[in-house]
Amino acid sequence: MDGSTTRRSLARRLAGWVAFVAMGLALLWATPARASADESGDAPPRDEILVMQPAAAKVPALPADFVRLDHAWIELDVPASVRDRGEALLRTTDDFRARLAEDFGQPVLDHVLVRVARSPEQMVALAPEGVQVPDYAAGVAYPALHTVLLTLQAPDTWEAPDLGEVLKHELSHVALSEAVAFHHVPRWFDEGVAIRESGESPYMRTKALWDATVGRRLLPLADLDRGFPSDHYEVTEAYAESADFVRFLMRDADRARFGALLQKARTGIPFDRTLEDAYGVDVRKLEYEWREELSGLAVAAWIKRRRRAKAKLAEWAQEEAEAEAAMATTRASRETPAVAAAGEDDVPSARVPSVPVVEHDGRWHTLH
Repeated sequence: MDGSTTRRSLARRLAGWVAFVAMGLALLWATPARASADESGDAPPRDEILVMQPAAAKVPALPADFVRLDHAWIELDVPASVRDRGEALLRTTDDFRARLAEDFGQPVLDHVLVRVARSPEQMVALAPEGVQVPDYAAGVAYPALHTVLLTLQAPDTWEAPDLGEVLKHELSHVALSEAVAFHHVPRWFDEGVAIRESGESPYMRTKALWDATVGRRLLPLADLDRGFPSDHYEVTEAYAESADFVRFLMRDADRARFGALLQKARTGIPFDRTLEDAYGVDVRKLEYEWREELSGLAVAAWIKRRRRAKAKLAEWAQEEAEAEAAMATTRASRETPAVAAAGEDDVPSARVPSVPVVEHDGRWHTLH
């Protein structure tokens, strides 16, 4: 093989290796980008939008057929035709804000703008300029802008959502972001706080949590840190777990610890470290204790249901025995012939013939 042939062969091999390395790097770069955008636990909740340049996001002017209701710390923009609903909504906000401040151990929600659209399409028109509006949510929070958007029609069903619940959920996102000075918290924590504070869908969450506990398929928090599942039922379980683990962290005995957790998170310390500092154990130990509590509750509920079932079976057996006894008495009374009681002085009457007869001297004679 001459020199030129050798050089061409080496060049081809080198070009092949360059193409292979370039392809590998492209795959490496592309994969994290998709995870970060779609599945990463670092991403904010789907109804909470991160605004990179808050100063550049301007709120559009209010439509002519809208009114603004000013209530101290909160402004509510609503269609004039539903002003009464807006006023009723405002009356619930002061107590909710006070509860958040108590739970978080610090004042929250200094000022919030809430805009209520007639439809998801109008929600886009009312949103701050240049920000994303999810097409699947009946409410969305922009914590950096202290702004919340709601719609009178749910995007999927076009039914009227529970505005009170949705507003509480979105206000919880804004309040939590303020409480931690807009530093990162895991998605399970952010959503867990919002769901617990709003109190939404209690039956569905309880059932999902029960099924996951009994079926031994509780998702590890480490998995939820990386991202929520895409399956509808699994994501319902993920939200239920998140809310209940936050409930576990906010127990009366640990209420002060929860406030300390948020205070430490304000400094920008990584969340796992702040959790360990506030509760004295790491997140894995806390998760273990929470799972043990759930298992104990499940066993206790099973025992209670079993005892209730045994009591119900005993009650049914007693009722059945009483019913059979009553039926036996009825049958016996029907089968026994009626016999007239005869007295000592009663004289049996003579038999009266069934053919024409005549009595003479104490004897009966047939008529012919």
